[in-house]
Amino acid sequence: MHVAVCRMRLHLSDNRSLKGKRRIVRSLCDRLRHRFRVGVAEVAGQELWQHAVIGIVTVSSDAGVARSVLEKAADYAEGLVAEAVITGVEFDVFQYEDE
Repeated sequence: MHVAVCRMRLHLSDNRSLKGKRRIVRSLCDRLRHRFRVGVAEVAGQELWQHAVIGIVTVSSDAGVARSVLEKAADYAEGLVAEAVITGVEFDVFQYEDE
């Protein structure tokens, strides 16, 4: 089993409130979740109104497939959110052995 994780950093330069940030982040998370069937959550920077860190995760029997899904999700996110700029994307793939 392979678990792929993506950490995506966002900068919301025109945002002026936590309420506005929550709207943007929630919309992005919902769209990624439904389109790619991945787990998505805001994982850091919840108290900052111009920065967000989104965690995306998927599980697969093939490491390449897992990473590919997250790469496609990250590419999709870049064109999706006009109010935010993606400032960084990191990928990790972990392998878990059956006991």
